[in-house]
Amino acid sequence: MADLDQMNAEMDVNALVREEVITDRKIGTIRVLTPVTLEGVRDMTREVVYLGETQIMTQMGPLPISFQIKATSLAEAVKGYGEAAKAGVQETIAKLEEMRREAASKIVTPGDAGFAAAASKIQMP
Repeated sequence: MADLDQMNAEMDVNALVREEVITDRKIGTIRVLTPVTLEGVRDMTREVVYLGETQIMTQMGPLPISFQIKATSLAEAVKGYGEAAKAGVQETIAKLEEMRREAASKIVTPGDAGFAAAASKIQMP
């Protein structure tokens, strides 16, 4: 178990945002992250961030996809949602393919941490 004394659970007062969720209840959501000060007032020194969310169906079930939408207003974010979602899905698929290739090419040899576990699954007739 992790040492709780070493855990840093303090919030960064310079990175506070107010979060709003915008959705059409069909395709996905846009999270509007509005920077605020410690007093809860809009921090004009930082830009509002628009994050899109959707999901794709896989053999393992739904896979949530998150992506940033480059926009300066909610109207721009809504308009740019589709293209940003496509790019987010493509990026996620590329990462999954890379992880699959890495896992398939990994050779387990004696001395590797996973060797004993892999060897214990081998059954002799």
